[in-house]
Amino acid sequence: MRKLTLGIVLLLGFSSTVAAEADIAAGQAKSAICGACHGADGNSMIGLFPKLAGQNVRYLVKQMEDIKSGDRAIPEMTGQLDAYTDQDMENVAAYFASQTIKLGKAKPELVALGEQLYRAGSKRKAVSACTACHSPTGSGNAPAGFPSLKGQHAEYTAGQLKAFRSEKRHNDADKVMRNNAELLSDKDIEALASYISGLR
Repeated sequence: MRKLTLGIVLLLGFSSTVAAEADIAAGQAKSAICGACHGADGNSMIGLFPKLAGQNVRYLVKQMEDIKSGDRAIPEMTGQLDAYTDQDMENVAAYFASQTIKLGKAKPELVALGEQLYRAGSKRKAVSACTACHSPTGSGNAPAGFPSLKGQHAEYTAGQLKAFRSEKRHNDADKVMRNNAELLSDKDIEALASYISGLR
């Protein structure tokens, strides 16, 4: 028991050290090129490009690592991260995480279906509720590395759900997103993406 407690203390201490070492100012400087698509403060103006503002560090770092290694293919990102060190990625992630996301607005006619799927899933389709991983407010689960969704562009969210559904995107742990997305219709995806964009 003592060894387990010591191990947990050491692990927590290491995690705090890593988080404390992230340099937000250095991340802002290194993120200058990111601003062309994602906005200088992580609030992209184009629906195809994700908002990064307010996203959790663990998720952002994993996505950058996956993009750099080729596990997540994004043509627009090809080569963008080749010169980034692990520290650079931590710093950039910390910078975007420190920013505030600008929330969107859901289409009124899609709210009922979007809310149903997000909060309760679909028993008939065996789709899990999004709240299980992404929280009732859409803030995600930072320690687990589950992304914040609230305020994300509906166009981007819909594109990612379709990419998971077709398995074009496959960097989700244990196929959780792929298993759920494959059961969603285009109408379901449109409603969910719209609802998520207006989550507060």
